[in-house]
Amino acid sequence: MSSVMDPHALKSVSDLPVPFRSIFNFRYFNSLQSECFSACFLSDINMIISAPTGSGKTVLFELCILRLLSRFISTEGRFMHIKGTLKTIYIAPSKALVQEKLRDWSQKLGSLGINCLELTGDNVYFNIRNIQEADIILTTPEKFNAVTRYRIKDGGLSFFSDIALVLIDEVHLLSDPRGSALEAIVSRVKMLARNPEMKSSPLAQVRFLAVSATIPNIADLAEWLMVPIQGVKRFGEEMRPVKLTFKVFGYQPAKNDFLFEKRLQNYIFDVLMQYSRGKSALVFCSTRKGAQEAAQRLSQIAMTFGYSNPFIKDTHQQERLREASLLCSDKQMQSYIPFGIGYHNGGLSLKDRNLIEGLFLNGDLQVLCTTNTLAHGINLPAHTVVIKSTQHFNKEKGLYMEYDRSMILQMSGRAGRPPFDDTGMVIIMTRRETVHLYENLLSGCETVESQLLSCVMEHLTAEIVQLTISDITRAIEWMKCSYLYVRMKKNPENYALKKGTPRNLVEKHIQDICVQNVNELSRNQMVWTDDDGFLLKPLEPGKLMTKYYLRFNTMKNIMKSPADCSIEDALHIICRAEEIAWIQLRRNEKKLLNDINTDKDGRLRFHIFGDRGKRKKRIQTREEKIFILANDCLTGDPLLHDLSMNQDMNAISSNGCRIAKCMKEFFIYRKNYKGALNSALLAKSLYQKVWDDSPYLLKQLPGIGMVTAKALHSMGVKSFETLAEADPRKIEMVTNRKYPFGNHIKESLLSLPPKVEMKLVETECQRQGKSKLVVTLTRMSGLAQATKRHYADMFVALEEDNLMLFHEKIRVDEFSSPYSASVLVSNPHQDKLTVKADLIFEEIIGIDLHQKYELVARKESDTNAIHKHGIKHLPSFPQSKDVCIIEDDDDYTFCAPTKEIDNSNKSNQRRDCMPTFNLLDEPDEGELRPESEESTSKILTEETIFEHIRKKAKNFPAVNTLKSESFIMTKELYARNQLESKNAAFDILKLTFSNQDLVDLDTEPPMELKNEALMKAGSQVKHNLLFESSRGTVGSSDQMAANFPTLAHQMVSNGFSFKGRGSSTESSRKQLEFPSRSRRQWSSAATTSQNKEVDSFLGFKSVFSFL
Repeated sequence: MSSVMDPHALKSVSDLPVPFRSIFNFRYFNSLQSECFSACFLSDINMIISAPTGSGKTVLFELCILRLLSRFISTEGRFMHIKGTLKTIYIAPSKALVQEKLRDWSQKLGSLGINCLELTGDNVYFNIRNIQEADIILTTPEKFNAVTRYRIKDGGLSFFSDIALVLIDEVHLLSDPRGSALEAIVSRVKMLARNPEMKSSPLAQVRFLAVSATIPNIADLAEWLMVPIQGVKRFGEEMRPVKLTFKVFGYQPAKNDFLFEKRLQNYIFDVLMQYSRGKSALVFCSTRKGAQEAAQRLSQIAMTFGYSNPFIKDTHQQERLREASLLCSDKQMQSYIPFGIGYHNGGLSLKDRNLIEGLFLNGDLQVLCTTNTLAHGINLPAHTVVIKSTQHFNKEKGLYMEYDRSMILQMSGRAGRPPFDDTGMVIIMTRRETVHLYENLLSGCETVESQLLSCVMEHLTAEIVQLTISDITRAIEWMKCSYLYVRMKKNPENYALKKGTPRNLVEKHIQDICVQNVNELSRNQMVWTDDDGFLLKPLEPGKLMTKYYLRFNTMKNIMKSPADCSIEDALHIICRAEEIAWIQLRRNEKKLLNDINTDKDGRLRFHIFGDRGKRKKRIQTREEKIFILANDCLTGDPLLHDLSMNQDMNAISSNGCRIAKCMKEFFIYRKNYKGALNSALLAKSLYQKVWDDSPYLLKQLPGIGMVTAKALHSMGVKSFETLAEADPRKIEMVTNRKYPFGNHIKESLLSLPPKVEMKLVETECQRQGKSKLVVTLTRMSGLAQATKRHYADMFVALEEDNLMLFHEKIRVDEFSSPYSASVLVSNPHQDKLTVKADLIFEEIIGIDLHQKYELVARKESDTNAIHKHGIKHLPSFPQSKDVCIIEDDDDYTFCAPTKEIDNSNKSNQRRDCMPTFNLLDEPDEGELRPESEESTSKILTEETIFEHIRKKAKNFPAVNTLKSESFIMTKELYARNQLESKNAAFDILKLTFSNQDLVDLDTEPPMELKNEALMKAGSQVKHNLLFESSRGTVGSSDQMAANFPTLAHQMVSNGFSFKGRGSSTESSRKQLEFPSRSRRQWSSAATTSQNKEVDSFLGFKSVFSFL
């Protein structure tokens, strides 16, 4: 709808309540703000506003925030704020825009006690409590999506119920490849708002306000955001406070797009001299490197002018620029600033970005070369805007493409400064053949389309992990909450449908997309589905993919990694990751990469090899380039200093570190020791950009760069220990620095984790066939007041079997010292068995601890066991009992006495049991059980049990004799009468309790003990049948099937009924695939006549698992 405004009906700030009037530093709202005032501040309707850049849309956000805060104004007019109870989420496309709004709103709303929190990649120092106490959360779509990809009880979604207002800036960027994250966030909020559990929370009436540049299909966005007709506001160019003049220049194209961009740099200076008239100018470049090269070229030309530099007005400006250049940490920028020229991009540090923005706003910096991210709303206006080339490199498609018209308008909108100029100048530099495309720019931008379809698999998995989606109907409902559904109905041909497809077929297509993606996730063990494919539950790989924000194919590659995954294997997996698939192998890079791979000096740890096993002399693919870049970077002293390859290297390090951390957790889940250890080492090597055997490990310390690290290396200081003993004065002499630089360098050692000692010793073991090893951690140094938390992973494993027996994540600066964990290991049958213990620090390289102990061959053999001392949340663990780790193919089940499991389930649903002290103060990332105990429990009768057994037994192969010395129940027992069955059951009791002084087996035990013993006997039989020894023979499924019915018959005949977690055979099988999450409980019957409902214990459950 088009708004008709009365120019004289301007709203006054005095129309606001008294506590809010001081927020605005003007008396009257402009005509756009006055038109929207009643809808923004006097109602709670959803709104979408389309208006030109610079027309004052930010004030509309502030009016909606004040509308929400007005609920805290009492009847007496006092503002009584309750922290964190009504939250506003502000979502913007760039970090720079978020940080600008953060500074602005913290200053304006701070006097009211409003707490603003930034959630971006620049701000890593926040926790769940910060989020819960925040009133306004300012974030980018990707970061907010990542932070909230955790379940409600783990804190990630716990604040969602308090969300009352969602503000979306630059909503037209849904068309950008990054727009899918924004679409997923809004769809998640809409889904949760419909949840009946949220009925009484602010989220149930959540309000949306979105603003955008001029777009043609604003009605589609209004439908998606549920905006009523009175909430849709569209304004034209007449609302722009500064009128713009456009100039479009066409240039002769070059051989390729890259050379054309280079050629345009030679024309920028002349254009500025002709149209800028000594006023500030922004030069938009398509790449970071392009922005730096444009600034470099302008500086070289300005240098030839000497003291008559056109970008320097007076000596005071010159002096301010000289002082500012000394504060800049970017060496290249330091040389440009004195000439009144700078560049700005996302690769700069936060300190340098703030410095450059301040200089430009003050007018000291005359020309600023920047990337298009600065166009997304950050308030750095200039008189003149130069758009150097209308093409940009599309990472998704790997080629140069024309900018969207909306992006050109965004960049043009930076021209003209309302307080200083009444006009703005926009100069567009393009090819001759594309000049006509930009001569009629003001007609509006392209239709906004959805980008969700290309990554719907990842976002669907995230919603299943968060439990937003619990079944296939909820998945379809989530899809219908998306902007994709709105546009698919309007423009089906853009989404692989024929033009004019009727609505019912669009609905069916949405359903097909959901079903196909769910089936694909189920096939790859990312999610669990029931027999009908209806119910959906997340599995561990799916949780890890969501937690680490990985693409589906990347996670599939991780799951296919070899069992003995080396560091080189892990690095190759990272090189194939989709997250860095946009990195291209450029023609001008090949020679340098070839030289590095040849590696005559032996710098690299790994190389690219050809078919004959020799190092390749020609790098030909982007995966090979990524592999070489990573290896060069990890030497600690890379040879590559080209800006574009440095940016590629930074992307490889940050994304590779994230992927390696996911690999570590996946290998821990699979109990794969070598894979977990190597992934952990690779993750922190990529984080620190240095190998663990590098001579420049001191680079990890704050204040030590490459120059200082080399100087220290020359004086023999290569490790943290030698640095601690070094003389500060000698350090200053070698580094050519002044006092007290040496003291500061030594003080940087305080940033390291406290020193820890680890011991692995064998102690006396009371159980036959076992060796008991105790791992002890002792903190050696005192607890300094560290500004950063330090974590470490403790592994205990069998080296020969590549089997992880124990894993614990420890907060090094907080655990109760000394801490010990004891591991019971089966004595080896022959040769030796090596037990290894490792303490791998999460971030710091060079301080890891490793211990190993060799066990000699003994005759006895039994299962591996583990016991942890001092477990606070397992108070019922008797010291004489051991929690057993039982081998089951590739997965492992914790088998413990009933009481222990019962207590542990209440407070611990992790894979790893926690010790007595709180090693981690982070919220638990709880494990999900595949099925709900309450919803699917059933009482099975004798008839239903044996009917099921007989039905399945028809398909069994012939039963072979089980070659084991363990107790085996034979088929003859099944044919005996009831009396003989009871006698046989008590024979089992004698065998089961032969080593335990629990009862006198010569007398008839009481009924309660009979039943309890029968249950334990079943568990023992399963143990003997399935897992005779962790290193011995394992029984086959057909043998087990023959033996378990007898035990089941005995159980039923003694008055037991079983409450299972599902009646489906397939369901049981799927549950057994992830035994670490199925902790079973059972209880003994009080009398023979009274039936007790109990959880199916491990032995009984196996009847169904193997049928």
